[in-house]
Amino acid sequence: MPHAPARQAPGRRILELPDELVSQIAAGEVVERPASVVRELVDNALDAGATQVTVRLLAGGVRSIVVEDDGAGIARADLPLALKRHATSKIASLAELESVSTMGFRGEALAAIASVSEMSLVSRTSDAAHGWRLHARSGELAPAARGTGTTVEVQELFFSTPARRKFLKTDATEFAHALEAVRRHALARPDVAFAVWHEGRLAAQWRTTATPAQRWADVLGADFEAASRPLQSQRGPLSLLGRIGQPEAARARADMQYLFVNGRHVRDRLIAHAVRAAYEDQLHGSRQPAYLLFIGIAPELVDVNVHPTKVEVRLRDGRALHSGVRAAVENALAPTRAAPAADAVIEPVGASPCSVSGLAPAPPAALTRQPSLALNDAVAVSVTVTGEAPAPWRDGGAWRTPQGSGGLPTWAGLREPSVGMTPEAPADAAAWPLGRAVAQIGGVYVLAENAQGLVVVDMHAAHERIVYERLKHAAQAGDTLPAQPLLIAQTLAATPAEIATAEAEAETLHALGLDVGVLSASSLVVRSRPAALPDADLAELTRSVLAELQEAGASRVVQRARDEILATMACHGAVRANRRLTLEEMNALLRDMENTERADTCNHGRPTWRQVTMKELDALFLRGR
Repeated sequence: MPHAPARQAPGRRILELPDELVSQIAAGEVVERPASVVRELVDNALDAGATQVTVRLLAGGVRSIVVEDDGAGIARADLPLALKRHATSKIASLAELESVSTMGFRGEALAAIASVSEMSLVSRTSDAAHGWRLHARSGELAPAARGTGTTVEVQELFFSTPARRKFLKTDATEFAHALEAVRRHALARPDVAFAVWHEGRLAAQWRTTATPAQRWADVLGADFEAASRPLQSQRGPLSLLGRIGQPEAARARADMQYLFVNGRHVRDRLIAHAVRAAYEDQLHGSRQPAYLLFIGIAPELVDVNVHPTKVEVRLRDGRALHSGVRAAVENALAPTRAAPAADAVIEPVGASPCSVSGLAPAPPAALTRQPSLALNDAVAVSVTVTGEAPAPWRDGGAWRTPQGSGGLPTWAGLREPSVGMTPEAPADAAAWPLGRAVAQIGGVYVLAENAQGLVVVDMHAAHERIVYERLKHAAQAGDTLPAQPLLIAQTLAATPAEIATAEAEAETLHALGLDVGVLSASSLVVRSRPAALPDADLAELTRSVLAELQEAGASRVVQRARDEILATMACHGAVRANRRLTLEEMNALLRDMENTERADTCNHGRPTWRQVTMKELDALFLRGR
């Protein structure tokens, strides 16, 4: 049976807490473990203009943490003030707090750390003859040898609060957390050199680099660089920079997700939701994407003073940020890795009368990646034989969208145009990224030869993605989703939060095809539904949209439901397993893949093709050994 909380004794007077107890309460919010101390001290070093930061740890930081920097240093007269609560050089007014651009600003960290450890400061400014050492507990100030900069020594963390020390993990675990704290700083500041020592041995070192990309590769490793692609975008006052992982390189855990706002590492559910939304229909199961994302925004548009450890921020226009981040990540993920080079010029060698509808290649002049596929390529998968070969970009197989269909293409309007055969691959094999088809195996896989070696393609998964992207493009042609008025309006019970969201987001709900009104203090009325989702549970759909609008300021519930329908249509319309394809049909599929966005994965996040290099093939047969 759980213990009931102790009640305050009746008649107890209100007393002002002693300064030491106040500092220890603050320490409970700021200092969770040795990594928290490392993060705060490195923050101060960077604010001081350091170009070299060295961290030395013993027992994972529990016995000793020493952080040295070559920054501006602290003047002798200011050293005692540095240990007082709410004493800082970072801000002096509310206006400066609302537009803070430094890593630290509250003036609590040193006082909080000093209250739960044995701490001393050694610092020297450039105009001082020597440095000065201040012992935090005794207040003793004495001369010390030190170059320009500051050294903070923290011994026996939590010695004065042994109960909290018992909650710490093993030395190895605490060291791993402390090292990760320095890694995050290193990612954000390639202009600063970092070194981490543990038990007298150098554990990690990052020298200054000329470009952020080089520092990212040094910190995260070559594997992350090879399995990710660059992202750079400017959207009004919002700038984004970094690298996002390929969908097929997603991980079981969210342990490779680095998010920075104005150089500060943060955890933000809104931004994480936006990134995850950009990976929709590209991740398999519950896999987690890997990414490194730096967001730059005017300091006055971000409130960093909402969490004791400053790992959470509040954004003034969360919806615009969510939309901007999602769009930028989606655009970076869209190009397939098999896209032809921008300068590739392919000359057609000849044409054949045989073709497969839906596996039609793009025109030779358009083999560079296009923003989206033409919608006049039919999806039906039957072989047609004809004596003529009209160009595949003619209007013979255009989509037809009958009135009231909700923007979704119908199968009835499809025709099967005869299309010209894929040109033979040129002498330069690199011009075809997925190479020349050579065989089909097991009725499932297409084998092709390119400049790197062997390409293996899952033909159903690849064609499914091609069809799906065309269907999405057709359905997304309008800015709003068509609505279907209800003959009988549907009422549903609602919470105060749902009612407030429905009132505030009426325009957004209309754009999604939902006409939602407030009926009473505890109920809503729904007068229309998205025409694309005639069979969806309207009450559940409405509540899901409202919940997402409340959490993220934007909702893709309707789009996701619609896309699931399109994915089902694409799956049924794609070429099936055990369907024998000719070499010409296989080559047509490869060319379509090269010109389709997100063609590296199917609609369910599984890979559509794999590259086996000549080096890997040689290793299989022990060649060159």
